[in-house]
Amino acid sequence: MSFSNLGLTPSLCAPLATKGYAQPTPVQSASIPIVLSGADLLARAQTGTGKTAAFALPMVDRLLLRQRRTKTRAPLGLVLVPTRELAMQVQRALAGYGAAARARVIAVYGGVGMPPQINALRNGVDIVVATPGRLIDHLQRRTVDLSKIEILVLDEADRMLDMGFMPALRRLLPALPSSRQTLLFSATLPGAVVQLAGDFTRDPQRVDVSHDQPVAPTIKHHVHPVDHDRKRALLVHVLAQSAGNQALVFCKTKHGADRIGDLLDGKDVKTAVIHGRKSQSQRNRCLADFKAGRVRVLVATDIAARGLDIAQLPLVVNYDLPLVAEDYVHRVGRTGRAGAPGQAVSLVTAEEKPLLHGIQKLLATPLEHVTVAGFEATGARAPAGKPRGHRGHHNRCGEFASAGQPRRWGHKPAEFKRSARRFEAHSPQRSA
Repeated sequence: MSFSNLGLTPSLCAPLATKGYAQPTPVQSASIPIVLSGADLLARAQTGTGKTAAFALPMVDRLLLRQRRTKTRAPLGLVLVPTRELAMQVQRALAGYGAAARARVIAVYGGVGMPPQINALRNGVDIVVATPGRLIDHLQRRTVDLSKIEILVLDEADRMLDMGFMPALRRLLPALPSSRQTLLFSATLPGAVVQLAGDFTRDPQRVDVSHDQPVAPTIKHHVHPVDHDRKRALLVHVLAQSAGNQALVFCKTKHGADRIGDLLDGKDVKTAVIHGRKSQSQRNRCLADFKAGRVRVLVATDIAARGLDIAQLPLVVNYDLPLVAEDYVHRVGRTGRAGAPGQAVSLVTAEEKPLLHGIQKLLATPLEHVTVAGFEATGARAPAGKPRGHRGHHNRCGEFASAGQPRRWGHKPAEFKRSARRFEAHSPQRSA
């Protein structure tokens, strides 16, 4: 089946071939006709299967090619995403697909100045791609008008809920027309996402092309048991075994990511680090260097689990396991994209083993436990008084404070409390 068979306007289909899109993916084939019909949609598909084009193409078609533009400067389309990186990625995709229609698409997110965004909104825009917090800032300043929105997209809905954006989404709801079309896309469909769909959509049609596999079947999942004091050395070994290929390494904390970055730099591995303490320009530069191949290893906290689209990325390493099982799906979804093979390697200490249970429940295939020669785990735990990532551990980035002191988790205390409760529920030891 071709894109033109899905009902898209021919002028929109023609440039797709030049971009290398010969045939639509399953989620695109199933979703595009529904979006073109004007119906609401609830879709689940694995990361890396073309979800962005599944809503971007029919969105551009309906809003910009099938109807005449009005003189209003208010946007007609709105895409809500959980992270800045994903906002930029979706903005680029929409602008590219809508180039023939001269689509005016802007990304609105925090971490950068407001004036350029305000000026762009005042000059007129067709589609806004936004993170919820920054969009609320614009609403409060009355620098954005959402009264003309015809199509709303909630992209990566499960991640938005994990990050504590439900209150923000509910604040945005009254500013949107009740007659809009709503599209909700997610890699997983827990009960909270289904409830969110019930609040935002009207009798949505459902698309599920995941086959109960939230990650691509082309990904191999390896777990390497290791003691705490050998974990760094094992990471260096794993990267050395990947024959010079690029790798994405996930750490739990900002300070931890910085330390791993320093470690790899000391081993003459070209490395970049991104996390919430980096400025937006620094994060953009690191991502650009990684995509261009100037950097071999990108070390990141979970801000990079969404919105990072690297063609043929062969390896994702979980230096620390995520506290929330669903985050594993989003991390490893950076590899094995578009049918390509990928490998997900997790370095697991004795304290982290309970977290594997929740991850395994999400996967259709078993995690393969592989002991690396020379790094056999003895079952030794972290030294007493220095639990890694547990409550009571202090680092200079302020992600965890010492006992009895205020604790911070970005700008969302509720998210920290929720994540801390999940972690402590699985933790075999507590700090004093």
